[in-house]
Amino acid sequence: MSGGHSHSFHLVEPSPWPALGAMAGFVAAIGAIMFMHEKPFGAVIMGVGFIAILTTMAFWWRDVIKEAEHQGHHTPIVQIGMRYGMILFIASEVMFFLAFFWAFFDASLYPDTGV
Repeated sequence: MSGGHSHSFHLVEPSPWPALGAMAGFVAAIGAIMFMHEKPFGAVIMGVGFIAILTTMAFWWRDVIKEAEHQGHHTPIVQIGMRYGMILFIASEVMFFLAFFWAFFDASLYPDTGV
């Protein structure tokens, strides 16, 4: 483990990719808005934003693969933690959509008439 720690958890190194990905998403969104309002260079700015997003994804995944395969940070215990995290994320998304559609169908099938 790096830094002489004896725990089996993976603490990631500081990375520029979240900030650069957020900026790329902002550029893509501004370009999409400009494109929809038929402003000059809107399509170009949107394209630059999407290319920047794809580039950020490629470099970020390169770093993840490097730390998993070459640096050995993804031990079996870390892999289990990542797997549990993904399962909990998917479960939370399922519950969110279940609650959303439950509320929608409840409001549409049994509307409150205010009487």
